[in-house]
Amino acid sequence: MAVLETLWRNDHAAYLVGGGVRDALLGLPASDWDVATDARPERILAVFPGGTYENRFGTVLARGLEITTFRREHRYADHRRPDSVTFSDDIYEDLARRDLTINAIAWGRRGPAMAARLVDPADGQGDLQAHLVRAVGDPSRRFDEDALRLLRAVRIAAKLDFAIEPVTWAAMVAHAADVEWVSEERVGSEVRDMLTLDRPSRAFRLLRESGILTTVLPELQALVDAGGTEGHDGFERSLDGLDMAVAAAPGNERMAWAALLGESDSGKARAALERLRVSGRDRDAVCLLVDQAPVEYGRAWSDADVRRYMGQVPPDLLDDLLALRQARAGASGGAAVELEAELAERVLAQRSAGSALTLAGLAIDGRDLQATLGIAEGPAIGVILDRLLTDVIEDPSLNRRVTLLTRAGLILDDLAQGGPSRPDETGME
Repeated sequence: MAVLETLWRNDHAAYLVGGGVRDALLGLPASDWDVATDARPERILAVFPGGTYENRFGTVLARGLEITTFRREHRYADHRRPDSVTFSDDIYEDLARRDLTINAIAWGRRGPAMAARLVDPADGQGDLQAHLVRAVGDPSRRFDEDALRLLRAVRIAAKLDFAIEPVTWAAMVAHAADVEWVSEERVGSEVRDMLTLDRPSRAFRLLRESGILTTVLPELQALVDAGGTEGHDGFERSLDGLDMAVAAAPGNERMAWAALLGESDSGKARAALERLRVSGRDRDAVCLLVDQAPVEYGRAWSDADVRRYMGQVPPDLLDDLLALRQARAGASGGAAVELEAELAERVLAQRSAGSALTLAGLAIDGRDLQATLGIAEGPAIGVILDRLLTDVIEDPSLNRRVTLLTRAGLILDDLAQGGPSRPDETGME
């Protein structure tokens, strides 16, 4: 790696550290590369002109990598950041402060005259072979120092399908409530990373079993706390649906969130998403999915019922809704799977027919009403268009300009005579 070679040529110790080394040793794709060095921040900036140093922890961003000076740390009053940092010249001191043994392995050398080698003082390689997640040193101290490590330990154990070493697990349970010290942004970032795992249910089960879920996602913990078999089943259905949703659409965060929170109502889902700093646009999309995915489909639905249902979500969200419904059906099993396949076929048929589902699909718009019928801009235009859409969803053959303008004139007359004037009085649900 060019960054290491540059530091070595300048007579500095430099090592790859962290998750990238761990994954490489496991034969997994490795992308999370960090560099540790005995060079002080000002020296790193001199070696890599154009780098940036905007923190007090010795980390310089250069060449797209975080390059951090070896350091030893001290008291963590806020369970998140060290009160002070002392730079070190010793890679062993630097590794001793890290969170997990499998993250405390380094590869590199002290300078140009020495051979590169692995440095593994905590026997992280042994834990990799044993498929164990273990804290470096005293687990209670590690988690007391930085409560974000609790979430990292869960995520890494779930990602690698490793067991958590018993003493480390006991410390995690004892410190579970300390996650409240971690910023909502960082918690949200870790949870989003969990949603990208091949089987994210493993992470959320560990969160529940450790007690961390109560702080991170009380909305999910409430399903368990509801008591009895149904509460537990609701939690398990969420996780089964989540695994299926992620398998069906890897990387689709909206669908993953909707599957995870689907056993709650949209109000609770919105509260969770706001707390974890999910964007407003994604929150709205997830809450729509949470509302619409549980709607029960039956073979008695008419084509108009299918069109009305399709119109409940924006067109770009419809595929997500159908995939989410299929994931939920897969988690439930039975006849639900066949019913969802049938609904998907019927939706495809309506799409192929070009059926109008929203106001944008009507053959006329508000400007046509103003120009042709002389209607002044105002609420009446919206009421008329809503009623026309109701008619067209019921009978797509009505979606022609002349037909809609004629019907609009009749609706206008009806409104003038005191007919229904609100969307909910026109038959729209």
